[in-house]
Amino acid sequence: MRAPNHLNALRAFEAAARHRSYVRAAEELHVTPAAVGQLVRSLEQALDTPLFLRSQSGAARLELTPQASLMLPDLQAGFDLLSAAVARVKHDAGRDAIALTVPPSFADKWLLARLERFQASYPQYDLRVDTNGRLVDFNSGQADVGIRYGSGRWDGLVATRLVSDDFFPICSPVLLSGEHPLRSGADLRHHALIHDVSMRGNPIYPSWRSWLPYAGVDSRSIDAERGLQINDSAAVMQAAIAGSGVALGRSMLVEKDLADGRLVRPFGPALPCEFAYYIVGRAETFQRPAIAAFRDWLLAEVAPA
Repeated sequence: MRAPNHLNALRAFEAAARHRSYVRAAEELHVTPAAVGQLVRSLEQALDTPLFLRSQSGAARLELTPQASLMLPDLQAGFDLLSAAVARVKHDAGRDAIALTVPPSFADKWLLARLERFQASYPQYDLRVDTNGRLVDFNSGQADVGIRYGSGRWDGLVATRLVSDDFFPICSPVLLSGEHPLRSGADLRHHALIHDVSMRGNPIYPSWRSWLPYAGVDSRSIDAERGLQINDSAAVMQAAIAGSGVALGRSMLVEKDLADGRLVRPFGPALPCEFAYYIVGRAETFQRPAIAAFRDWLLAEVAPA
């Protein structure tokens, strides 16, 4: 067997298809967006079929063609197997390593800043952190343990509840003053609402439409659907920090930004969510001392002081 032709082009296409963006794909692959575009075009020429429909507007400028949609799952599965094969060789050849998959927003806003403490406590273990956001198949060997956000039920996996989120309005301190200072829920009509649409369509996930009545805000003067829509929770927080509007902050993701003064809670109660973060993996994996140590460390990190 040999590697398929156009391997680099296939990598570029997979990254662009996952992110729906040449720019984000280029950041992941450490090349320029132009290079990604050229690789994708070369693959389209080789296959003699277009892979993307390029729109001029909307949240996603790149949309998959039907042919690309059929190819993508098999291609991603193939890359997962290649990654798993390399990971197994590295694991067998060296120190005990922990392959972790984690949502990018949770990694960016909570986990990565704490990993130094784990490494100081357990220097004998190496960590490999995957933040690409896709749900991996733990049976493929690509990941040993993961953190997932949801109901806690995933087929074939053991899930240990880590921590839950509360949702409440957050904004830049600059919005507390000016022509329309934020002092109550009624003042939202003067400001853009920032929406986290990363779990669009799931009625359990809190939104402005569910927070307004929970907080007792008269929503007749506030269009709960207007404003800025972003499909990444960490990017939602960054937009709020930049002063682009008012977002519903998630307690786990805004903890440090609130403590450092980049964000403030202008008003309103915290709306609880049924979803939570869970530590997940195959039952037999947690028999490994490294994985058990990492799980126990995570639980200690969220335990009350």
